[in-house]
Amino acid sequence: MHLLRKSKSKPKELVEALGAALASLEKSGDAMPNATALVAVGKKLRRIKDTLYSASDADPQKHTEVCKLSHELHEKGLLLLLVQHLDQLDFESKKNVTLIFNNLLHRMVAVHSFCAKPALLFALMTGYERPEIALHCGSMLRECIRFQELAEVILHSDGFIHFFRYIQGSSFIVAADAFSTFKKLLTQHSTLTAEYLSQHYDRFFTHYDQLLRSENYVIRLQSLKLLGNLLFDRHHFAVMMKYISSPNNLKLIMNMLKETSRNIQLEAFHVFKLFIANPTKPSAVLTILLRNQTKLIDFLNRFHIDRGEEFNEDRSFVIMQIQSLRNIEES
Repeated sequence: MHLLRKSKSKPKELVEALGAALASLEKSGDAMPNATALVAVGKKLRRIKDTLYSASDADPQKHTEVCKLSHELHEKGLLLLLVQHLDQLDFESKKNVTLIFNNLLHRMVAVHSFCAKPALLFALMTGYERPEIALHCGSMLRECIRFQELAEVILHSDGFIHFFRYIQGSSFIVAADAFSTFKKLLTQHSTLTAEYLSQHYDRFFTHYDQLLRSENYVIRLQSLKLLGNLLFDRHHFAVMMKYISSPNNLKLIMNMLKETSRNIQLEAFHVFKLFIANPTKPSAVLTILLRNQTKLIDFLNRFHIDRGEEFNEDRSFVIMQIQSLRNIEES
């Protein structure tokens, strides 16, 4: 009975105890973390995690306890502190921080607080600059992105543009995780993304162009796939029309059609179709297509002829459209 009573600390007491343990970690700074403090933090995190995951929404008392626990964690700024000191914690504690964070989001008891105090979101984003915690921060960020209010804060923050740097980092694992978060941010809420891309078109695609020209095959392929997804999304019609009106973009995609990788060729073809299908091609785009008309037809007649009926229908349509091209002045 004594052990049972001991395990039922009130939310405020539990959070205060965690705060005291974290304060000891802060005192150590960049030096070796206090071993006693690390053990204490680990124990409190396990207690908080167990409290959250044992609570049932059907139990009013448990729900109240979770709300109080969430309020105390935010009131004391401990979630932010935990993220800031995540690199000092052991693996289990890092995992528990992630579980606690995600649980509070799933219960919708933390979303409003994160919007009001976005420093926590920004700390998670800069987590990609610390390889030892990047994957944990990425996991928490992707949970945040599920909620449009939080995705909007991240997308419109100064830190969003740094994702282009994280994606091209030297660590493959961190770069892949950063791209996964980047992709989710751009595809989870189409209306939000369309608004952002319309407002920041030049800045965004100047950086995105670097991804498409990357020397890293995986970055080029994944970026090209994502580009296709964005341009074919009906919410992004205005952005798509602006993209396919650029002669520089057309040149880039035509060059990608000729890459040695069949996967990149195919993804480039899907984007190339948009340039060809545009009924209002700008003169600069039309000039490039007319200049290369014969070469394009010859190239496409030999292009992935083994892909099957559906692809061959697309290919035949594109060839037919190129054959019918006429100079604007002649028409």
